[in-house]
Amino acid sequence: MPSTSTIKDEALALGFDAVGVASVAPRSSSDQEPSSRLLPHLHERLRSWLARGYHATMTWMGRDPDRRSDPRRVLDGCRSVIMVGMNYDTGHRAEERHGMGRVARYAWGRDYHLVLGERLAALSERLNILAPGHRHRWYVDTGPVMEKAWAEQAGLGWIGKHSNLVSPQHGSWLVLGTILTTLDLDPDIPGTDLCGSCSICIKACPTGAIVEPYVVDAGRCISYLTIEHRTDDIPDTLAHRTGNHIFGCDDCLDVCPYNTQASATSRPVFAPFAWALQPSLDQLLTWTESEFRSRTIDSPVRRAKHQGWQRNLRMAQANESARSASAAELTDPR
Repeated sequence: MPSTSTIKDEALALGFDAVGVASVAPRSSSDQEPSSRLLPHLHERLRSWLARGYHATMTWMGRDPDRRSDPRRVLDGCRSVIMVGMNYDTGHRAEERHGMGRVARYAWGRDYHLVLGERLAALSERLNILAPGHRHRWYVDTGPVMEKAWAEQAGLGWIGKHSNLVSPQHGSWLVLGTILTTLDLDPDIPGTDLCGSCSICIKACPTGAIVEPYVVDAGRCISYLTIEHRTDDIPDTLAHRTGNHIFGCDDCLDVCPYNTQASATSRPVFAPFAWALQPSLDQLLTWTESEFRSRTIDSPVRRAKHQGWQRNLRMAQANESARSASAAELTDPR
C-alpha cells in the first residue's frame, strides 16, 4: 500500500502546492486521535449553522447534513481524506480606477474546478495503480464534503475568523480539492489556529456578514449576493454596501496579515483574463448573453449567469454614482 509520503510526492509532482492527509475515524476503540471527536463536532457545527438560516437560499447545503458531515456516508468504507490545494495568487493587482468593477481574485483566470479536477483525476488514477482494490472519490467544491474543515484536519492550515482556510505558507490564496479513500493512511498533524486576538477581517466586511468569529451569515456575504443569489431582490441596505464588487469579494482576505506575507504562484495556470483585471462597468454591461457565454468560457464567472452578472454591474454603477454624488456634496462650498 502507498504511504502518505508517497501520495504527497505524487500530488506535488502533478502541480499541487499543498497536500495533507486526515483520518476519518479512530483506528481502534482506544484511539484518542482528534478524528474521534471531529465527526460529532462537524455535525453539530453544521446543524447549528443551518438552524440559524445562514445558508440563505442555498438549499442544497441543508440536504442530508448527516451525510455532509461524515465522509463515510459519501464513500462507504472511507478511512482517509486526502486534501490538496493550489495557490491562485498570480501577483497581479486589480485595476481600481473610476468606472471599474471588482472580481474576486480566484475568478481572474481559468476555473479552479477545471484546473484542480484535471489533476485530481490524474492523482486518483495513480492511486488505482498504487493501491488496487481500494476505492477513491474526488471533489472540487461540488460534493457533500466540508473541505475547509478537512483541510484544517489534514494540516494545510487553519480556519480563520473569516471562515476561510489560512495557510502559513500561502495565506488564504489556496483553492482546495478532496479525495476520499478507503486507504488507511498515516494522518498529518492538524493545523493550529494562529488568529489570536486579531479581528481585522471581521471589521473589514462591508456587510457585517461575519456575525461572530468563525461564523458567516451567507445571506449577508457579498460573495453569496453576487454569485449564488439568483434574483434582483437584494435589500438596499446590502446592495449599497456591495460597492464595486461584481463577482465575489476579497475584502476579508486582503486585510489578513498572513495573506499580505504570502508569495505569488510562479505557475501560469491561473493567469488572469484581461477583462477580469480591468472590468469596465460600461463595457461589460454591453455584453449580450451570447457574448457573456463566449467571453467567460472556462471562467468561474459563468456561475453568476448573464442575468446575475448584469444585476451586479448595475449595482456597482449605482454605488459608484452614489459615492460620486456624496463626494460632490462634501466639496461643494455652498
